[in-house]
Amino acid sequence: MKKTTVLTAVLLILATLMSLFCSAGGVDEPSNETTETPVTDAFAQFTAESDAKSLILIEAETGTVLYEKNADAPLPPASVTKVMTMLLVMEAIDSGRISPDDLVTVSETAASMGGSQVFLEPGEQMSVSELLKCVTVVSANDACVALAEHISGSEEAFVALMNQRAAELGMSHTNFENTNGLDDTTVNHVISARDISIMSRELITKHAKILEYSSIWMDSIRNGEFGLTNTNRLIRFYSGANGLKTGSTSKAGFCISASAKRNGMQLICVVMGASTRDSRNEIAKKLFDYGFANFAYENFTPKSLDGIKVIGGSQETLPLVYERYHTLTDKANAGKIKEEIILPETVNAPINEGDTVGTVKYTLGDEVLAEIPIKASLTVGRITFKELLHKLFSAFIY
Repeated sequence: MKKTTVLTAVLLILATLMSLFCSAGGVDEPSNETTETPVTDAFAQFTAESDAKSLILIEAETGTVLYEKNADAPLPPASVTKVMTMLLVMEAIDSGRISPDDLVTVSETAASMGGSQVFLEPGEQMSVSELLKCVTVVSANDACVALAEHISGSEEAFVALMNQRAAELGMSHTNFENTNGLDDTTVNHVISARDISIMSRELITKHAKILEYSSIWMDSIRNGEFGLTNTNRLIRFYSGANGLKTGSTSKAGFCISASAKRNGMQLICVVMGASTRDSRNEIAKKLFDYGFANFAYENFTPKSLDGIKVIGGSQETLPLVYERYHTLTDKANAGKIKEEIILPETVNAPINEGDTVGTVKYTLGDEVLAEIPIKASLTVGRITFKELLHKLFSAFIY
């Protein structure tokens, strides 16, 4: 009698497992559509009276434009040109093509540059890092050319690389003729405020190390013999300012690509063609004040999820992953965005790595801002008959 009962129990377990094994498995996939909702429209009328020819203000992480005025007009940028030079130097460093410790031998051409300079001498040697600091802090034209020659062999070859990179970034109102923005002899060395914001964003979001240079207020080179003071006064006099590049010539007026960060939100503003340095700086401050007063950056880091139970799988649980979500919102809505994780209790094998098994929904009130797919982080095949028997008898014995 007792043996019959045990045998019956075993047969029932076997029948149940076989039905799971033979059933048609798969993932019940929710809709993959993501609701694209624009950033909450909270633009107050921009009341600052500006004598600048062109302006733009963007949030760096999302690239959202917060304010613009004549932002696509191609204009002479003066030394703001150097943002592209700095970007190419940082890309060369981060890709391993050059090292910050490389010693650069200054050429006659580099030493002959006028305007802002650190008075490099032909044959003088200085590290890439020191030269980059000179470019970023004091806008050294001679250091610009020395770095360009070190990377590309000549300034002309480097300028071709600048224009190529601009095209890759979608900078459609840009034409570079030199590395530093000197415009006494240029014919069509121009760039728009929007294009400056594009290359500035690429620089500080992909190569944050540059902010260590651009946030320096005072420093020195040549063992302390030559002092450096940042041409960007916002670094000292505006809370949160951390970059990026100033410029001025009689043709360009006073220009700046400025960056500042508060409460986790990084802003970039571009001012072109202002009448004075003080006017340029005041306009930049007002743009930043407007952005920080009216907008907030929300960043949702993925939570650690427990594995979901797999029916009929070669393993019992499936690990899950999803991407982070970030957005810009009206400051009045800061902290009000809700995150909801939506998952079934189980999924059926087989499951491939990358299959969607659930969603994370982000809402603001009744408005759905985004739905991020939750995906399988590895492949789980269906259990084999051999594995099934092993599990059955392991369970029976233990």
